[in-house]
Amino acid sequence: MTGDDRSLKRKARKVAVFVVGGTVLLIGIALLVLPGPAFIVIPAGLAILALEFAWARRWLSKAKEWAARVAETVKEKARRKAAKRSDPA
Repeated sequence: MTGDDRSLKRKARKVAVFVVGGTVLLIGIALLVLPGPAFIVIPAGLAILALEFAWARRWLSKAKEWAARVAETVKEKARRKAAKRSDPA
């Protein structure tokens, strides 16, 4: 296999990742206003794009941080609500 073949395969992979990941990401964005699991599909699209693109890795990292903050907020609210229920006052 020559260098040109590797370069061509690399470019083809990059294009394929861009098309598939971009399509999944766009579907996820559409699901923000349509009924569906946008908050699952968008990170999936970013994960696919992150295979080849640094900008997608950064966005995916930020999305993970945001999801962790949201999960912690939800847990904290659930703890407060449970504590409020068990309060005899």
